Amino acid sequence: MEKPLALTMGEPAGIGGEIALKAWTNRTHSIPTFFVIDCPKRLEGLAKLLNLQIPICSINRPAEALKAFETSLPVLPLAMPSEAEPGILNARNNTVVIESIKAAVKTITDKEAAAIVTNPIHKSSLYASGFTFPGHTEFLGALSGSSVEPVMMLACEQLRVIPLTIHVPIAKVPSLITRDRIVSCAKTVANALKIEFSITTPRLAFSGLNPHAGERGTMGSEEAEVIGPALEQLRSENIHCVGPLAADSMFHNEARKDYDAAICMYHDQALVPIKTIAFQNAVNITLGLPYVRTSPDHGTALDIAGTGQADATSLMAALKIAAVMAERRAQWKQ
Repeated sequence: MEKPLALTMGEPAGIGGEIALKAWTNRTHSIPTFFVIDCPKRLEGLAKLLNLQIPICSINRPAEALKAFETSLPVLPLAMPSEAEPGILNARNNTVVIESIKAAVKTITDKEAAAIVTNPIHKSSLYASGFTFPGHTEFLGALSGSSVEPVMMLACEQLRVIPLTIHVPIAKVPSLITRDRIVSCAKTVANALKIEFSITTPRLAFSGLNPHAGERGTMGSEEAEVIGPALEQLRSENIHCVGPLAADSMFHNEARKDYDAAICMYHDQALVPIKTIAFQNAVNITLGLPYVRTSPDHGTALDIAGTGQADATSLMAALKIAAVMAERRAQWKQ
Protein backbone atom coordinates (compact mmCIF):
# COMPACT_ATOMS: atom_id res chain seq x y z
CA MET A 1 0.00 0.00 0.00
CA GLU A 2 1.19 3.49 -0.85
CA LYS A 3 -0.77 4.95 2.07
CA PRO A 4 -1.65 3.47 5.47
CA LEU A 5 -5.11 3.07 6.96
CA ALA A 6 -6.25 5.43 9.72
CA LEU A 7 -7.73 3.65 12.75
CA THR A 8 -9.63 5.70 15.33
CA MET A 9 -9.39 5.09 19.07
CA GLY A 10 -13.10 4.54 19.73
CA GLU A 11 -14.36 4.59 23.31
CA PRO A 12 -11.21 4.50 25.50
CA ALA A 13 -13.00 2.53 28.23
CA GLY A 14 -13.97 -0.15 25.70
CA ILE A 15 -12.10 -2.83 23.80
CA GLY A 16 -10.94 -0.65 20.88
CA GLY A 17 -7.39 -0.31 22.19
CA GLU A 18 -7.10 -4.02 22.91
CA ILE A 19 -8.26 -5.15 19.48
CA ALA A 20 -5.97 -2.57 17.83
CA LEU A 21 -3.02 -4.06 19.72
CA LYS A 22 -4.06 -7.59 18.83
CA ALA A 23 -4.58 -6.69 15.17
CA TRP A 24 -0.99 -5.39 15.02
CA THR A 25 0.31 -8.68 16.47
CA ASN A 26 -1.34 -10.40 13.48
CA ARG A 27 0.33 -8.11 10.92
CA THR A 28 2.00 -11.08 9.17
CA HIS A 29 -1.48 -12.44 8.35
CA SER A 30 -2.18 -10.04 5.47
CA ILE A 31 -3.12 -7.17 7.79
CA PRO A 32 -2.56 -3.93 5.85
CA THR A 33 -0.44 -1.18 7.36
CA PHE A 34 -2.40 1.03 9.74
CA PHE A 35 -1.79 3.66 12.39
CA VAL A 36 -3.96 4.43 15.42
CA ILE A 37 -5.12 7.93 16.31
CA ASP A 38 -4.88 7.56 20.07
CA CYS A 39 -2.86 8.35 23.18
CA PRO A 40 0.47 6.47 23.10
CA LYS A 41 0.71 6.31 26.90
CA ARG A 42 -2.79 4.84 27.12
CA LEU A 43 -1.90 2.09 24.66
CA GLU A 44 1.41 1.40 26.41
CA GLY A 45 -0.41 1.02 29.72
CA LEU A 46 -3.06 -1.19 28.14
CA ALA A 47 -0.44 -3.43 26.51
CA LYS A 48 1.26 -3.80 29.89
CA LEU A 49 -2.05 -4.62 31.60
CA LEU A 50 -2.78 -7.30 28.99
CA ASN A 51 0.78 -8.64 29.09
CA LEU A 52 1.28 -7.90 25.40
CA GLN A 53 4.86 -7.15 24.36
CA ILE A 54 4.06 -4.48 21.78
CA PRO A 55 6.32 -1.47 21.16
CA ILE A 56 4.39 1.77 20.61
CA CYS A 57 5.82 4.33 18.19
CA SER A 58 4.57 7.93 18.08
CA ILE A 59 4.51 9.36 14.56
CA ASN A 60 4.18 12.92 13.28
CA ARG A 61 2.72 12.08 9.86
CA PRO A 62 0.78 9.05 8.60
CA ALA A 63 3.50 8.28 6.02
CA GLU A 64 5.86 7.37 8.86
CA ALA A 65 3.62 4.38 9.63
CA LEU A 66 4.74 2.62 6.44
CA LYS A 67 8.22 2.09 7.85
CA ALA A 68 7.38 1.85 11.56
CA PHE A 69 4.63 -0.78 11.20
CA GLU A 70 7.02 -3.72 10.83
CA THR A 71 8.52 -3.29 14.28
CA SER A 72 6.03 -1.21 16.29
CA LEU A 73 2.44 -0.01 16.41
CA PRO A 74 2.38 3.51 14.90
CA VAL A 75 0.30 6.02 16.84
CA LEU A 76 -0.65 9.54 15.75
CA PRO A 77 -0.78 11.08 19.23
CA LEU A 78 -3.77 12.56 21.00
CA ALA A 79 -3.76 13.90 24.55
CA MET A 80 -6.21 12.29 26.96
CA PRO A 81 -8.18 14.80 29.11
CA SER A 82 -8.41 12.16 31.84
CA GLU A 83 -6.92 8.73 32.50
CA ALA A 84 -8.95 5.96 30.88
CA GLU A 85 -9.94 2.95 32.97
CA PRO A 86 -11.13 -0.18 31.12
CA GLY A 87 -14.84 -0.76 31.57
CA ILE A 88 -15.50 2.60 33.28
CA LEU A 89 -16.99 5.37 31.15
CA ASN A 90 -15.50 8.82 31.74
CA ALA A 91 -17.39 11.73 30.16
CA ARG A 92 -14.26 13.89 30.28
CA ASN A 93 -12.77 11.75 27.51
CA ASN A 94 -15.70 12.16 25.12
CA THR A 95 -14.00 15.11 23.43
CA VAL A 96 -10.96 13.04 22.46
CA VAL A 97 -13.19 10.30 21.00
CA ILE A 98 -14.68 12.86 18.59
CA GLU A 99 -11.27 14.42 17.99
CA SER A 100 -9.92 11.05 16.86
CA ILE A 101 -12.68 10.67 14.25
CA LYS A 102 -12.16 14.21 12.95
CA ALA A 103 -8.41 13.65 12.78
CA ALA A 104 -8.96 10.48 10.75
CA VAL A 105 -11.11 12.35 8.24
CA LYS A 106 -8.42 15.03 8.00
CA THR A 107 -5.80 12.42 7.06
CA ILE A 108 -8.08 11.47 4.18
CA THR A 109 -8.73 15.04 3.01
CA ASP A 110 -4.99 15.70 3.27
CA LYS A 111 -4.46 12.57 1.11
CA GLU A 112 -2.26 10.95 3.75
CA ALA A 113 -4.38 7.85 4.44
CA ALA A 114 -5.99 5.32 2.12
CA ALA A 115 -9.17 4.75 4.16
CA ILE A 116 -10.68 5.08 7.63
CA VAL A 117 -11.39 2.24 10.02
CA THR A 118 -13.27 3.22 13.17
CA ASN A 119 -13.24 1.51 16.55
CA PRO A 120 -16.61 1.32 18.38
CA ILE A 121 -17.91 4.38 20.21
CA HIS A 122 -20.32 4.46 23.14
CA LYS A 123 -23.16 6.52 21.72
CA SER A 124 -25.22 7.02 24.88
CA SER A 125 -22.16 8.40 26.67
CA LEU A 126 -21.51 10.80 23.80
CA TYR A 127 -25.17 11.87 23.74
CA ALA A 128 -24.83 12.98 27.36
CA SER A 129 -22.00 15.29 26.26
CA GLY A 130 -24.00 16.90 23.47
CA PHE A 131 -23.24 14.57 20.54
CA THR A 132 -26.26 14.97 18.26
CA PHE A 133 -25.71 12.26 15.64
CA PRO A 134 -27.33 8.80 15.88
CA GLY A 135 -23.98 7.15 15.20
CA HIS A 136 -20.76 6.99 13.19
CA THR A 137 -22.53 6.73 9.84
CA GLU A 138 -24.43 9.98 10.20
CA PHE A 139 -21.50 11.83 11.79
CA LEU A 140 -19.11 10.86 9.01
CA GLY A 141 -21.71 11.87 6.44
CA ALA A 142 -21.91 15.33 7.99
CA LEU A 143 -18.11 15.66 8.16
CA SER A 144 -17.75 14.66 4.51
CA GLY A 145 -20.13 17.35 3.27
CA SER A 146 -21.41 14.90 0.68
CA SER A 147 -24.82 15.50 -0.91
CA VAL A 148 -25.40 11.73 -0.90
CA GLU A 149 -26.98 10.34 2.27
CA PRO A 150 -24.57 7.74 3.66
CA VAL A 151 -25.73 4.13 3.76
CA MET A 152 -24.80 1.49 6.33
CA MET A 153 -23.84 -1.93 5.01
CA LEU A 154 -22.97 -4.96 7.12
CA ALA A 155 -20.92 -7.49 5.20
CA CYS A 156 -19.33 -10.89 5.59
CA GLU A 157 -18.31 -13.56 3.09
CA GLN A 158 -21.81 -15.05 2.96
CA LEU A 159 -24.04 -11.98 3.10
CA ARG A 160 -24.34 -8.21 2.66
CA VAL A 161 -27.24 -6.38 4.28
CA ILE A 162 -28.36 -2.74 4.36
CA PRO A 163 -30.93 -1.39 6.84
CA LEU A 164 -32.99 1.32 5.13
CA THR A 165 -33.72 2.88 8.52
CA ILE A 166 -31.10 2.55 11.25
CA HIS A 167 -31.13 3.90 14.78
CA VAL A 168 -34.79 4.88 15.11
CA PRO A 169 -37.63 3.48 17.26
CA ILE A 170 -39.59 0.76 15.52
CA ALA A 171 -42.77 2.85 15.82
CA LYS A 172 -41.26 5.49 13.53
CA VAL A 173 -40.10 3.09 10.83
CA PRO A 174 -43.26 3.04 8.60
CA SER A 175 -43.30 6.83 8.22
CA LEU A 176 -39.63 6.83 7.20
CA ILE A 177 -40.05 4.27 4.43
CA THR A 178 -40.59 6.37 1.32
CA ARG A 179 -40.20 5.75 -2.36
CA ASP A 180 -37.44 8.36 -2.65
CA ARG A 181 -35.52 6.90 0.27
CA ILE A 182 -35.63 3.39 -1.18
CA VAL A 183 -34.53 4.57 -4.63
CA SER A 184 -31.72 6.74 -3.26
CA CYS A 185 -30.42 3.96 -1.01
CA ALA A 186 -30.55 1.37 -3.79
CA LYS A 187 -28.63 3.58 -6.20
CA THR A 188 -25.89 4.19 -3.61
CA VAL A 189 -25.64 0.46 -2.91
CA ALA A 190 -25.59 -0.52 -6.59
CA ASN A 191 -22.90 2.04 -7.35
CA ALA A 192 -20.74 0.86 -4.44
CA LEU A 193 -21.10 -2.80 -5.44
CA LYS A 194 -19.83 -1.93 -8.92
CA ILE A 195 -16.91 0.24 -7.84
CA GLU A 196 -15.73 -1.21 -4.53
CA PHE A 197 -16.83 -4.84 -4.85
CA SER A 198 -16.22 -5.32 -8.60
CA ILE A 199 -19.74 -6.64 -9.26
CA THR A 200 -20.60 -5.67 -12.83
CA THR A 201 -24.39 -6.09 -12.53
CA PRO A 202 -25.42 -5.90 -8.87
CA ARG A 203 -28.49 -7.89 -7.84
CA LEU A 204 -30.48 -6.26 -5.02
CA ALA A 205 -33.11 -8.01 -2.90
CA PHE A 206 -35.62 -6.01 -0.87
CA SER A 207 -37.52 -7.18 2.17
CA GLY A 208 -41.06 -6.19 2.91
CA LEU A 209 -41.93 -4.30 6.06
CA ASN A 210 -44.75 -6.52 7.28
CA PRO A 211 -44.96 -10.26 7.96
CA HIS A 212 -45.06 -12.27 4.73
CA ALA A 213 -44.35 -9.00 2.86
CA GLY A 214 -47.88 -7.82 3.60
CA GLU A 215 -49.65 -11.00 2.43
CA ARG A 216 -51.21 -9.16 -0.54
CA GLY A 217 -52.38 -6.29 1.61
CA THR A 218 -53.99 -8.33 4.37
CA MET A 219 -51.10 -7.59 6.78
CA GLY A 220 -50.14 -4.11 5.65
CA SER A 221 -50.14 -1.85 2.62
CA GLU A 222 -46.55 -0.51 2.52
CA GLU A 223 -45.39 -3.22 0.14
CA ALA A 224 -48.00 -2.39 -2.49
CA GLU A 225 -48.13 1.36 -1.99
CA VAL A 226 -44.47 2.28 -1.38
CA ILE A 227 -41.91 -0.50 -1.74
CA GLY A 228 -43.31 -2.07 -4.92
CA PRO A 229 -43.50 1.20 -6.88
CA ALA A 230 -39.96 2.10 -5.78
CA LEU A 231 -38.69 -1.22 -7.18
CA GLU A 232 -40.52 -0.62 -10.45
CA GLN A 233 -38.75 2.73 -10.76
CA LEU A 234 -35.38 1.08 -10.09
CA ARG A 235 -36.04 -1.58 -12.72
CA SER A 236 -36.93 1.13 -15.23
CA GLU A 237 -33.46 2.58 -14.54
CA ASN A 238 -31.80 -0.80 -15.22
CA ILE A 239 -31.08 -1.69 -11.59
CA HIS A 240 -31.67 -5.39 -11.04
CA CYS A 241 -33.89 -5.92 -8.01
CA VAL A 242 -36.31 -8.46 -6.57
CA GLY A 243 -38.96 -8.09 -3.91
CA PRO A 244 -40.51 -7.11 -1.70
CA LEU A 245 -39.74 -10.49 -0.12
CA ALA A 246 -40.86 -12.02 3.15
CA ALA A 247 -38.00 -11.27 5.54
CA ASP A 248 -38.33 -14.61 7.32
CA SER A 249 -37.40 -16.61 4.22
CA MET A 250 -34.87 -14.51 2.30
CA PHE A 251 -31.73 -15.31 4.30
CA HIS A 252 -31.39 -19.09 4.16
CA ASN A 253 -28.51 -20.62 2.18
CA GLU A 254 -30.33 -21.12 -1.11
CA ALA A 255 -32.08 -17.74 -1.05
CA ARG A 256 -28.80 -15.85 -0.57
CA LYS A 257 -27.48 -17.18 -3.88
CA ASP A 258 -29.98 -15.02 -5.77
CA TYR A 259 -28.71 -11.59 -4.73
CA ASP A 260 -25.54 -9.63 -3.97
CA ALA A 261 -27.02 -7.45 -1.23
CA ALA A 262 -30.26 -7.32 0.73
CA ILE A 263 -31.91 -4.00 1.56
CA CYS A 264 -34.12 -4.33 4.64
CA MET A 265 -36.67 -1.94 6.03
CA TYR A 266 -35.34 -1.59 9.59
CA HIS A 267 -32.30 -2.21 11.78
CA ASP A 268 -32.93 -5.65 13.30
CA GLN A 269 -34.42 -7.05 10.10
CA ALA A 270 -30.94 -6.65 8.55
CA LEU A 271 -28.62 -7.14 11.51
CA VAL A 272 -30.14 -10.25 13.08
CA PRO A 273 -29.36 -12.54 10.11
CA ILE A 274 -25.80 -11.33 9.55
CA LYS A 275 -24.90 -11.40 13.23
CA THR A 276 -26.30 -14.92 13.41
CA ILE A 277 -24.20 -16.01 10.45
CA ALA A 278 -20.99 -14.11 11.24
CA PHE A 279 -21.03 -12.54 14.68
CA GLN A 280 -17.23 -12.52 15.02
CA ASN A 281 -16.16 -11.39 11.55
CA ALA A 282 -18.88 -9.20 10.01
CA VAL A 283 -17.81 -5.69 9.00
CA ASN A 284 -19.69 -2.40 9.10
CA ILE A 285 -19.16 -0.39 5.90
CA THR A 286 -20.38 3.12 5.14
CA LEU A 287 -21.37 3.62 1.50
CA GLY A 288 -21.85 6.99 -0.18
CA LEU A 289 -18.89 8.76 1.39
CA PRO A 290 -16.10 10.30 -0.71
CA TYR A 291 -13.71 7.85 0.99
CA VAL A 292 -13.77 4.27 2.29
CA ARG A 293 -14.83 3.71 5.89
CA THR A 294 -15.21 0.37 7.64
CA SER A 295 -15.61 -0.71 11.26
CA PRO A 296 -15.85 -3.90 13.30
CA ASP A 297 -19.46 -4.99 13.65
CA HIS A 298 -19.67 -4.94 17.44
CA GLY A 299 -19.84 -2.50 20.31
CA THR A 300 -17.49 -1.27 23.00
CA ALA A 301 -17.92 -4.42 25.16
CA LEU A 302 -17.31 -2.58 28.43
CA ASP A 303 -17.99 -5.77 30.37
CA ILE A 304 -14.82 -7.46 29.09
CA ALA A 305 -12.62 -4.41 28.52
CA GLY A 306 -9.17 -4.85 30.04
CA THR A 307 -9.60 -8.59 30.63
CA GLY A 308 -7.80 -9.82 27.51
CA GLN A 309 -10.92 -11.55 26.20
CA ALA A 310 -11.63 -9.20 23.29
CA ASP A 311 -11.62 -10.84 19.85
CA ALA A 312 -9.92 -8.79 17.12
CA THR A 313 -11.32 -10.87 14.23
CA SER A 314 -13.91 -8.31 13.12
CA LEU A 315 -11.39 -5.44 13.28
CA MET A 316 -8.88 -7.41 11.23
CA ALA A 317 -11.61 -8.12 8.67
CA ALA A 318 -12.49 -4.40 8.63
CA LEU A 319 -8.85 -3.47 8.00
CA LYS A 320 -8.51 -5.99 5.18
CA ILE A 321 -11.70 -5.03 3.37
CA ALA A 322 -10.93 -1.30 3.76
CA ALA A 323 -7.62 -1.80 1.95
CA VAL A 324 -9.27 -3.78 -0.85
CA MET A 325 -12.10 -1.28 -1.28
CA ALA A 326 -9.69 1.67 -1.30
CA GLU A 327 -7.59 -0.01 -3.99
CA ARG A 328 -10.63 -0.76 -6.16
CA ARG A 329 -11.90 2.80 -5.77
CA ALA A 330 -8.50 4.14 -6.85
CA GLN A 331 -8.48 1.82 -9.87
CA TRP A 332 -11.99 2.93 -10.84
CA LYS A 333 -10.93 6.58 -10.75
CA GLN A 334 -7.95 5.78 -13.00
